Amino acid sequence: MEKEQRWKSLRLRGLRQRWIFNSILPIGALLVLVVALFSAGVSNYYYGTMQKGLETRAQALANSFNEYFMDNGFSSYYQKAVQSAESFEDKNLIELQFIGSSGRIQVSTSGLTAGSFPGTDDILQALQENRMAPYHGRDLETEEEILAVSCPLTVNGRVVGAMRLVTSLREVDRQVMIAVLAIFLIALLCMLLVVFSNLLFINNVVEPVAVVSEAAKRISAGSYGARIENKYSDELGELVDNINDMSLKISQNEKMKSEFISSVSHELRTPLTAINGWGETILDDGLTDDPEQLRRGIRVIVNESRRLSTMVEELLDFSKMEDGRFTLQIEDVDLQAELEDAIFTYQELFRQDGIALEYHPGDGDLLPPIRGDSERLKQVFCNVLDNAAKHGGAGRRITASIHQEGSHQVVRIRDYGPGIPEEELPFVKQKFYKGTSRARGSGIGLAVCDEIVGLHGGTFSIGNADGGGAVVTIKLPVRA
Repeated sequence: MEKEQRWKSLRLRGLRQRWIFNSILPIGALLVLVVALFSAGVSNYYYGTMQKGLETRAQALANSFNEYFMDNGFSSYYQKAVQSAESFEDKNLIELQFIGSSGRIQVSTSGLTAGSFPGTDDILQALQENRMAPYHGRDLETEEEILAVSCPLTVNGRVVGAMRLVTSLREVDRQVMIAVLAIFLIALLCMLLVVFSNLLFINNVVEPVAVVSEAAKRISAGSYGARIENKYSDELGELVDNINDMSLKISQNEKMKSEFISSVSHELRTPLTAINGWGETILDDGLTDDPEQLRRGIRVIVNESRRLSTMVEELLDFSKMEDGRFTLQIEDVDLQAELEDAIFTYQELFRQDGIALEYHPGDGDLLPPIRGDSERLKQVFCNVLDNAAKHGGAGRRITASIHQEGSHQVVRIRDYGPGIPEEELPFVKQKFYKGTSRARGSGIGLAVCDEIVGLHGGTFSIGNADGGGAVVTIKLPVRA
């Protein structure tokens, strides 16, 4: 029991793992990708906007400085740089630097950096390539993350220095981190909701599947007829109904097979006992003096041998039906002639048992041939006639007829016995079914007949006739 519980736990865990791998992991990967793309987008937006604004302001300041202060020559450059630094309005947020041609900071709104050599790429590009350049990185002195823009200062087209705007990225980094953290928390919340909803769903799926699996295991172990309580209204409910139906049908089939084996064993033993008994009796020398008893014994042996032969043929046909080897030898068949041969064969046998077999050939016109297997069709007629004698022999009368009805030739064989109980009519053609009848037989003869007629494209039906007795109707299509 403990081993079964452990196996069940492992199986359920395996289902959950596969569900997580196939469902939750792709969603998680998608959320990670969304967070990464959003973080990159937010960072690019903030830093890009800030850089663009700083570049615009630096370009405007550099143009103004070049236009109004550098036209008087380089002699007033230092004085004008000091004045510009002192009058710079946003010195609390942005540091304004004036850098000489050597790369050293000459004037700055922050006295701490004056005299230092930043040596960043933006300064080198402004001094050497005479173009505005940005810089995003760490300050070499303070190790602080900064954004800087350097613009060249020229006199008569010659670069004599650079003006540089520098701002700290601490506030921007904080805003970016807040935005990234917000989207991360939203993604985490979404992931938790997905996991929670999926766990609820998989539990609602796995637990019923485990119940169904255990029931199927019990059925496969031999508990035929076991049922599962159906508490579901969706596809799981349909699955449970199908399994319950399967279990019921397996139970019914097993019961019918058991009854079939018991019946066949009895049916085989009875004729064998009769054959053996009369064989030993005939061997007795005293019986040869009584010709009537001798003929009676031989007739019993012949009849019981024929019964055994019929049962063996039915069993062989049933075996072929089960494994798909039941085939037909199609040719042109005179259906009326085959029916008459079967009637001729059984008329004398039935007469000896006190049963009258009447034949009505319809209008007397010759019926056209049909496409079919003559031996199999004759087997159907013989089986139905024998069945009518066994189950309706109390009426002491059997009638057979054949007619052309539209595009079909119709054979009807009726007995005048007690008929078939209405509740048993839907099952009489099922394999192994014998119902309440006490007549001898294997219970598969009618199933074989139904299979043969079906393979010919016809119909094989059984019902109760007006006035009493059962009637078998065989409809076979005429050759086109």
